[in-house]
Amino acid sequence: MKTRAIIAVIVIAFIAPAAFAQQHGQTRFAEVPEGTKIYRDVNYVSNGHTRQKLDLYLPKAETRRPLIIWVHGGAWLEGSKENPVPLSYLSEGYAVAGINYRLSRHALFPSQIEDCKSAVRWLRANADKYNIDPNHFGVWGESAGGHLAALLGTTGDVNDFDKGQHLEVSSRVQAVVDCFGPTDFLQMDGHRLPNGMVHNTADSPESKLVGGPIQENKEKAAKANPITYVTKGDAPFLIIHGDADPLVPHHQSELLEAALKKADVPVKFYTVEGAGHGGFTDPNVPKLTKEFLDKHLKEKE
Repeated sequence: MKTRAIIAVIVIAFIAPAAFAQQHGQTRFAEVPEGTKIYRDVNYVSNGHTRQKLDLYLPKAETRRPLIIWVHGGAWLEGSKENPVPLSYLSEGYAVAGINYRLSRHALFPSQIEDCKSAVRWLRANADKYNIDPNHFGVWGESAGGHLAALLGTTGDVNDFDKGQHLEVSSRVQAVVDCFGPTDFLQMDGHRLPNGMVHNTADSPESKLVGGPIQENKEKAAKANPITYVTKGDAPFLIIHGDADPLVPHHQSELLEAALKKADVPVKFYTVEGAGHGGFTDPNVPKLTKEFLDKHLKEKE
């Protein structure tokens, strides 16, 4: 089981980012529009952990830009804010931020979502300085990043995870793109593919995130579940998931869609038929993503 878990981490941390770059026509070192200002390794927590940093990409603009916040994957064990950021959106009228957060080897959950919320608050508190629109923040993540993006989307009205600085501003986001993120850890093995990753073991990424085997830590798993916090008024969601995903069962996104619909939260769920954990070649994926972000971050309310 341990070998399988290690292999899964490698797949999530390295193959998924490469697949994203292929899917969106960019590389890790994608060119940025002329005049773009790049701020790297900005501390969003003063005197914080080395992982509590973000990169901010600002295209030249006279008006405030809506912001896409990229949350990397890597099973909460690995990954980086540089790998890869959707820089192609800089040419589409967006500012883009990539954020790091403490990994499970640094701190257990809820440290990861606390960091993401700290980054959102820092960005909103500094919106004037960087000419970004504080009322149009979208968050986008894959796998573990999708999980944290979903949590940001469903906890905008929850104060439990707002810790540290800039507590006078909101950590709410206005749109969520959740690509194959886990939700209810306790149901993962019940719906995994025959040769899919096992999640109930003590060395699974989910168990390492909460600090023990998930089935022996059900309250902690529930606390990490975005569905726990779904209420009417949450940010609209776009969920994308392959129905042959061996790492995060497709059922995880089905559960989230059902909860959002029950609460009358706007949600679009797109299944990539025959696809695994990312690496999507379906042209509808980038099309739907851009349409969703434009609708919720650019159109006037």
